Amino acid sequence: MKSFFYKIITVLLFSVSLYGQSITISAPKVILKNIPFNISFSGEDINKDGLLLILNKSVIVPSSNSKNNISFDQISISHLDGPIQLVDGNEILYQFNSKLISGWVSILPPLIAIILAFIYRTVVPALFAAIWYGAWAVSGFGFSTIIPSLLNTFNYYIANTIVDRDHAIIILFTFMLGGMVGIVYRNGGMHGIIKHMIRKADTPKKGQIAIWLFGIIVFFDDYSNTLIVGNTSRLLCDKLKISRQKLAYLVDSTSAPVATIAVITTWVGFQIGIISDSLENIPEIQETAYLLFIHSIPYSFYPFLAIILVGLVVVTGKDFGPMLLAEKKARAGKVENTNHESNNSDSDDLFLKQGVNQKARNAIIPIGVLVVSMLYFIFTTGEGETIKDILGSSDTFSALMHATLLSALTAALMSVGQGLLTINETLDAWFAGLKFMLMGFLVLVLAWALADISKDLNTANYVVSTLGDSIPMELLPTVVFIVSAILAFGSGSSWGVMAILMPLVIPLTWAVISNNGGESIENMHILYSTIACVLTGSVWADHCSPISDTTILTSMASGCELMDHVRTQMPYAVSAGLAALFLGTLPAGFGAPWWILLITGIISQVLIINYFGQKTTD
Repeated sequence: MKSFFYKIITVLLFSVSLYGQSITISAPKVILKNIPFNISFSGEDINKDGLLLILNKSVIVPSSNSKNNISFDQISISHLDGPIQLVDGNEILYQFNSKLISGWVSILPPLIAIILAFIYRTVVPALFAAIWYGAWAVSGFGFSTIIPSLLNTFNYYIANTIVDRDHAIIILFTFMLGGMVGIVYRNGGMHGIIKHMIRKADTPKKGQIAIWLFGIIVFFDDYSNTLIVGNTSRLLCDKLKISRQKLAYLVDSTSAPVATIAVITTWVGFQIGIISDSLENIPEIQETAYLLFIHSIPYSFYPFLAIILVGLVVVTGKDFGPMLLAEKKARAGKVENTNHESNNSDSDDLFLKQGVNQKARNAIIPIGVLVVSMLYFIFTTGEGETIKDILGSSDTFSALMHATLLSALTAALMSVGQGLLTINETLDAWFAGLKFMLMGFLVLVLAWALADISKDLNTANYVVSTLGDSIPMELLPTVVFIVSAILAFGSGSSWGVMAILMPLVIPLTWAVISNNGGESIENMHILYSTIACVLTGSVWADHCSPISDTTILTSMASGCELMDHVRTQMPYAVSAGLAALFLGTLPAGFGAPWWILLITGIISQVLIINYFGQKTTD
C-alpha cells in the first residue's frame, strides 16, 4: 500500500527537483527514442561557466548559456541508463530520472480516440479512453500505475484544463451565449424575427429564400440555428408545399457552415481554444489564436460555397438528385417520411412561452449588444495603429466573455421588464439554453486534456520529425482537408476531429514552413489554410455523415426522416465539397489568391445548378 501511494506521488510530482530548490528545469516528462529534445535549467546556482550535462555517461556541452539560464538543445538518444545530471566538475547540482519510450507510442492517444470514435460512433468515451492511455504512458506503463493513471486523468489533466484562466473564460463565454439563446427563444424574440421575414413569403421560392436568410441571421450557434429555424419553419413549409427534405437541407447548410466562419459564435471559443493550446510550444508564431482564426476564414472555402449553393438553389428554383423528386412530390401534396416524433423535440428545453407577444426586437437588441460590445472590448483592449495590430494585442478571451455577459443580461432585463417572463422563468430559459452547450463543453474539456497529454508525450515532435520533410508544403492543406473529412465522416463529430487534429497539424505545418524558408508572407498562407482545412474539412464530412449530431438534430427539428435527409442533401454537400477541395484548397496551397478561387468555386456551382438542376414545376 505504501509503495502504491509513493508511485502516485511520483507521477504527480515528476518534475520536482531532487537537488536544490533554487534550480528549476524545463524538460520533457518522457523522452522519445531518437527524437530530438531540449533541456534547460534556470536559477542562481547555475550562474557560472563550465556546467555540463551527463547523459548515458556521456558529456553534453550547453547550446547556450546566459544569465541564470543554461540550455542543452537537440539531444537525441536511443537508450537511457541512469539519471540525467547537471554537473559542475565533480559536483552534481541537479539530477532527475526520466522515462524513455518509442516514438510511435506518442501518437497512440489521438489514434485511440479516432478508432474508438469510429467503432462506437461517439466521441466522449473515445477521448476519455485516449486520455487514460496517455496518462498511463506518461507513468511508464507499469501494471501498478493503471489505476493511478485513471485518477490522474481526472485530478491532473482534466482538472488542470478547467482551472486554466483562458479555458475558464471560454467555458463562461459558451454558457453565457447559450443562455442568451435560451432566453430570446423563450420570450418570442426569435419567433418575432421569422414572422417578419416570412410575412410576405407566399410562394415556395419566397419561403425558401426566407428560411435561407433566417438561417444566416441565426449565426451564433449551430444547435440554436437548427432548433429555431427547423421548428419554426415546418408549418410554413407545409403551407407552401415545400418538402421536409428541402427544409432539412436549408437548415443544415446554414447552421455549422455559418457558425464556423462567423467571428462571434459558440464555435469561436472552441476553435480559438484549440488553436491557442496548439501554439504553446511554437514561440516563433507571433500572431494570437484569434488573429490566426481570422486569417483562416478566407481559406474556408466549403462553408462559403455551401451557403452560396443554398442561395443558388432557392433563387433559381432548381434542384437535382433525390431532392428534385422529393420537391415534386411535395408540390403535388405528397408529404411523406416525416419524423413526427420530432414535433416535441424541443418542448422540454427550448420552447416558446405561450401567449407572449412575439417581438423581433427582443432578439435583435441582445444580439446587437453582443456584436457591438464584442467589437468595443476588442478595440479598447488592443493597441496599435492598424486593425491587425489591435486584434493581435487585444484580450480576445475577455472580450468574448464580457460581450456575452452583457448580451445575456440585456435579454434577461428585457424579458422581465416587459413582463414576458418572470425572474424564475428567465433563469429556467437561460439554463435550458445552457444545457444545449453541455455536450460541446464536455468535448472541449476532454480535447484540452488530450492536448496536454500529447504535449507530455511529445506527439507533435514525433509527427514533425517523421513527416516534416516528407509532405510537400503546397499539398499539406489538401492532405489535412481529406484527413479531417475522413475522420469526421467516420466519427460523426466535427468538434472531436478538430480537437484531435489541431494540436498535431499546427506544429507539423510550422515545421514544413520552416523547412521551406521559414515565416514569410509567401508561406504564411499555408498555415492559415491548414487551420481552415481542419475546421472546414470536418464540417464538410459532418454534413455527409448519418451519425453526425447536427445531422440527426436537423432531421428531428425539421420533421424529416434521417436517411431521407442524408440521401437528399448528399449531392449538394459533395458538389460544394469537391469544389472547395479542388478549386479552392488545392490551388491555394500553390499560392493562388483566395478571392479568385472563391469566385471560381461559385462559378462552378452556378454551372452545376444550370447543367444538372431542374425546376420543380418542369
